[in-house]
Amino acid sequence: MRRRTLFGLTLATTLLASGCAVGNDAVNQSAGGERGYVPTGTGKQQWAIGQRVAAPEITGTTLTGASFALSALRGKVVVINFWGQWCAPCRAESADLQQAYLATKAKGVEFVGVNIRDTQDRALAFERTNGITYPSLFDPEGRIGVKFRKTPPTTIPSTIVLDRSGRVAALFRDAVLATDLEPVVLSLAGEKP
Repeated sequence: MRRRTLFGLTLATTLLASGCAVGNDAVNQSAGGERGYVPTGTGKQQWAIGQRVAAPEITGTTLTGASFALSALRGKVVVINFWGQWCAPCRAESADLQQAYLATKAKGVEFVGVNIRDTQDRALAFERTNGITYPSLFDPEGRIGVKFRKTPPTTIPSTIVLDRSGRVAALFRDAVLATDLEPVVLSLAGEKP
């Protein structure tokens, strides 16, 4: 009887693990090179125009129930922040993100959050409490971040900045300060698409 139980548990674990490795939203094992290693370090990365890769198409529903399509923002610099209300660094950076949003939106810059591993009620309460006025997509399973196969947001918080042509131009894998984010965003806003 114990062998059957052990066999059943082993089989279930194997099937569950293999289910995580297939499909359109599975982790790209080659994203980090031939060994499949995706660095989880923090810090900022920026790419020159010729080195930038196109962002994936992102669609979804915001926390307030509105439809969202990243393609509708083509021609604008887009800042995408991955966050969760349970994340202390996300709470710490929220005022800086809102400040950067207000300081750059007149230059053709859009911000969108991507809320992960949260409930909708808690995420909305976080936005109200912290005065966040830009929209956030509700992505409790974290499927949107996986779509950025060549520039994955491997930490929470992470912030990806797209140029006016919809290409990934910068990636912050850590809490971001307005003083670090605004110069990058304004520089990209000055580029021609």
